[in-house]
Amino acid sequence: MANILAIGAHPDDIEIGVGGTIAAMIDQGHNVVLCDLTNGEPTPYGTPEKRVAETEKSNAVLNVKTRVNLGLENRWLADTKEARVKLAEVYREHRPDVILVPYEEDAHPDHVVASRLARASRFIAKLTKTDMAGQPFYPPKIFFYLTMNLKLIVKPAIIFDISETFGKKIEAVKAFRSQFFEGPAPKGDDLIERLTVRASFMGSQIGVKYGEPFLNLEEIGIRSFDSLLP
Repeated sequence: MANILAIGAHPDDIEIGVGGTIAAMIDQGHNVVLCDLTNGEPTPYGTPEKRVAETEKSNAVLNVKTRVNLGLENRWLADTKEARVKLAEVYREHRPDVILVPYEEDAHPDHVVASRLARASRFIAKLTKTDMAGQPFYPPKIFFYLTMNLKLIVKPAIIFDISETFGKKIEAVKAFRSQFFEGPAPKGDDLIERLTVRASFMGSQIGVKYGEPFLNLEEIGIRSFDSLLP
């Protein structure tokens, strides 16, 4: 079974971008670890305590057993040596076969930096003669997922069938009430509608009800056609 590591700039990014895929991979028995780079605070209606509780609720929905938070600075996330080392040590500890990373083209500066940081840390995680914890390791595969901050029309490299887990994705997103469902003008219903429309459209491209898109910078090799959808 594959080891999967999903990275998000903030708690809720992974749920929005790849919640269905995460739930499906866990249901299939894969080892899945989530890594939030920041705690996502401050926000207008959130607190660090609320975000922890919301994250734990989402973990329960998706059946996530391992989730780490690197404690980097929200709003001002930066690709620094210290940040690279922190994330590289996560790679070296969990040794994922696949990392899922935010797509670099995004309106939110933290998402842009998260993508660059994840790629840079992937490279330095293999370094020898270093005081980083753990043994050198280079995650073999990296795929990029979309968030909802930039209305992009993309041509994905792959689309993951989340027809069976889309409900879990939505429930996990709804766990973050302080971000989407509180305040005088809550945006949660609009977000859920947009997630549903996108998942439905992506699913239609591969003949299923719901799908999540992934982009890739490298060609994808296969050894069997068995896993390809009809």
